[in-house]
Amino acid sequence: MDFRTACEETKTGVCLLQDGNQEPFKVRLHLAKDILMIQEQDVICVSGEPFYSGERTVTIRRQTVGGFGLSIKGGAEHNIPVVISKISKEQRAELSGLLFIGDAILQVQVLRNAGEEVTLTVSFLKRAPAFLKLPLNEDCACAPSDQSSGTSSPLCDSGLHLNYHPNNTDTLSCSSWPASPGLRWEKRWCDLRLIPLLHSRFSQYLPGSDLCRQNAFQVIAVDGVCSGIIQCLSAEDCIDWLQAIASNISNLTKHNIKKINRNFPVNQQIVYMGWTEEREQDSLQDRMYTPKFLALRGSSLYKFIAPPVTTWDWTRAEKTFSVYEIMCKILKDSDLLDRRKHCFSVQSESGEDLYFSVELESDLTLWEKAFQTATFLEVERIQCKTYACVLESHLMGLTIDFSMGFVCFDAATKAVLWRYKFSQLKGSSDDGKSKIKFLFQNQDTKQIEAKELEFSNLFAVLHCIHSFFAAKVACLDPLYVGSQATTSAAPTTSGTGKLKYTTGHPP
Repeated sequence: MDFRTACEETKTGVCLLQDGNQEPFKVRLHLAKDILMIQEQDVICVSGEPFYSGERTVTIRRQTVGGFGLSIKGGAEHNIPVVISKISKEQRAELSGLLFIGDAILQVQVLRNAGEEVTLTVSFLKRAPAFLKLPLNEDCACAPSDQSSGTSSPLCDSGLHLNYHPNNTDTLSCSSWPASPGLRWEKRWCDLRLIPLLHSRFSQYLPGSDLCRQNAFQVIAVDGVCSGIIQCLSAEDCIDWLQAIASNISNLTKHNIKKINRNFPVNQQIVYMGWTEEREQDSLQDRMYTPKFLALRGSSLYKFIAPPVTTWDWTRAEKTFSVYEIMCKILKDSDLLDRRKHCFSVQSESGEDLYFSVELESDLTLWEKAFQTATFLEVERIQCKTYACVLESHLMGLTIDFSMGFVCFDAATKAVLWRYKFSQLKGSSDDGKSKIKFLFQNQDTKQIEAKELEFSNLFAVLHCIHSFFAAKVACLDPLYVGSQATTSAAPTTSGTGKLKYTTGHPP
């Protein structure tokens, strides 16, 4: 069964779920607009409220023949409480009138020596009928299931056996299966786990590694609640689920960003929020990847351990970068460092390389467009940026101006030494440490003029120039924002941070 609305907000299907060390079992997934419901099939009482639904305390005494007259099943290995699976006819358990098949034994108190008399605290467990495979119709309630007959089991750690004779095959009493007027049982899908989708993340990879599960994934809520490993029937089904979940998370995030932005000024608006996995630079770490939450807001890229909820949270980012002084590169397959796909790198203003992975190609596209948009908006806002530099042992200043291009001036007198438009820059090179050599074309003579400057923050300057070129192209062609045109119309990095430009720059 699989259903989805035209808005792709809901989807329902049957998968397998592996939770911890348990064997995989069948569950139903129901994806709503803001929540993922994981449901298991169970037998529940759908009408009437039997008197035995509450907690009861019953004292019974062992008989010479037949013992206590009941058998039990379940326990931790079955992920279900110990439950009464059989009650023998005309034995102590049945004669008490207060014990029924399906009762969960909550507590045992041995009152007499050698367990001759015990007090049981019990409560009927709604999951018991499905676990014991009991018949649903009341007329058949007295007939024992093949699954529920057999020898008795020890209760907890007391060593107490509730049937005196392990091969007891007495028939079940009619009172062993609870019934009351108007009582009706049905098989239904019941909620096993609910995963709120806002700020949740999902992954196909084994935690911290680049090993991808086959047709399986898990979803982790912002509070750490995990879905368990959801195993799909095919690769297509798995991708379909991931895309549907990603779509709903994205829609919730966009709506949440709109609400948050009402409290921030225009120059501090959020453009992007989302989970990534950062590759650890230390190869000795046990985990190769660690979940990180990235946000693009105003002039900065924020890297968080967890999503920011309050205004105070924004001041506690793990790291913050100026968007126009960092370089983002979407990695091709040949550039990938391991088996993870859909990766990008960020080179900081200090030259540090950060490596991130996302789950889907659509996530990568969303990030790329958001980063380009954030960079364009910030360059358009600041219009110019000045960096201190040295020319032949003299302190200078280089201004990168959105309208004018490059302006170099004396830091002391403010006198302009030279000025060039963006379109006059025909090439450049750097030593990867501090020096940049610019090659400008003189508009009158058409000759190439080389200008070499030395900076204390080389990578910040290189990335800023790249950002201004990209914004200049985007300004000339609004459709550029979100496109792939940057690599052919704006400066790109290569080697050890060297910046190279192609011809045909914007004015």
